[in-house]
Amino acid sequence: MRVGRFMAIGAALALPVLAAAQDIQIEMLDIEPLKYEPLEVPLGEVTSETVVAATVGEGAMLRGLDKLTGQVVDFELANGYSVNFGTLRVDMAQCRHPSENPAGEAYAFLSVYEDRGAGSNLFQGWMIASSPALSALDHARYDVWVLRCQLSAQAQAESTSEGAGSD
Repeated sequence: MRVGRFMAIGAALALPVLAAAQDIQIEMLDIEPLKYEPLEVPLGEVTSETVVAATVGEGAMLRGLDKLTGQVVDFELANGYSVNFGTLRVDMAQCRHPSENPAGEAYAFLSVYEDRGAGSNLFQGWMIASSPALSALDHARYDVWVLRCQLSAQAQAESTSEGAGSD
């Protein structure tokens, strides 16, 4: 008896909903097309490009980080030589710095291999001392980045004499 009463109440409530659903009308709206207006921004003229002469250093000071142990190691590496750091082998091709500022921006061409050279090449390219994330070694355990170029004795003497005269 109760089931019949609930069915009757449910049917009575559903009738207005069904009747309202039949009264839906669909209308097409008039939409104006978008007008294309080009963006005009005056650009300045390029008058000259700054070219900085680079000098090849004798090597580079590199820093390695073992992310697992937290060990940080600084190592000097001459051009054309390699060093093992953990399970990595780091090959230094060349380090360059601005001719007029030997202590300035350094960038080095490195190749980094897994399994001390027996494994795959993990990184090959220029690393920039001031922007290590720009071209970084992507390794789960190790980070390697460039600190500065090693200067020849003559370049080092020139940079210290320039610094002493600027007081």
